[in-house]
Amino acid sequence: MKRVAAIDCGTNSVRLLISDISDDSGMSDVTRQMRIVRLGEGVDQTGRLAPAAIERTRVALAEYAKDIAEAGVDAARMVATSASRDAENAADFRAMVFDTLGFVPEVITGDEEARLSFAGAVRGLTAEAPFLVVDIGGGSTEFVVGSAEVDAAISVDIGCVRMTERHLRADPPTPDQVAAAEADITAAVDMALAAVDGTRARTLVGLAGSVTTVAALALGLPEYDPKRIHRSTITAADVAKVTAGLLAESAAKRLEHPVMHPGRADVIGAGALILRIIVERSGADSVIASESDILDGIALSLA
Repeated sequence: MKRVAAIDCGTNSVRLLISDISDDSGMSDVTRQMRIVRLGEGVDQTGRLAPAAIERTRVALAEYAKDIAEAGVDAARMVATSASRDAENAADFRAMVFDTLGFVPEVITGDEEARLSFAGAVRGLTAEAPFLVVDIGGGSTEFVVGSAEVDAAISVDIGCVRMTERHLRADPPTPDQVAAAEADITAAVDMALAAVDGTRARTLVGLAGSVTTVAALALGLPEYDPKRIHRSTITAADVAKVTAGLLAESAAKRLEHPVMHPGRADVIGAGALILRIIVERSGADSVIASESDILDGIALSLA
């Protein structure tokens, strides 16, 4: 058995998974944690990581460093994605991570991000292949098609934080803002689906907080419950209904939903809109929400 620590640092959140991995029993979680740090705040406009965002991330990573040390892991890997790829001052971020964790983060390509997400998402999945796996992040969305292995992958710069900052600035967003976001997202989704031949997939699988939050709302859960959300099937009609409701609400109103994470309320409308358009343009009649994602893929890569 090998104990590993995986850290996924995205545009909106930084997450930790400590897991025991063995050949016969697979993966067994020791802990999963998430902090909303909004590392990519303002990157779409400025091209730089804000000092305050780097500091928020440092605080979260310092807490994770203690957990990793106490767990006695055999190997650790941190992956940094969209915001860190885009920022002019990414070197400042990498230096902070080294000072905090004692090892450097891997600022991976969108293609590698997509492949890690796919590995985590399809592990043990019994639905009909080929799969179209979509990982809706804060700054980018990854599209991956494959069965046991990846056939094609692409990352495009649409994410819940990026689209909120670019288009959905009012609270709640205006109809014109929603229309502009829809046009932007649709163009990117159509390009991505063509690049990976996404319409040939038999099963659509959605990853990350925007998808799982939409699933929790569609299921009418009284609280966020990963076990009930994981691999639940949400119809296209329910995705559209939840999305319309979220886009009509203010951030304060969204916080009244018991499943809503406080750090997601202001950007969930954009995330839901991305999911709705992916469902529509791919021709899927439903989406499977998965709690297993790039974090699991990072852990598996250490086995």
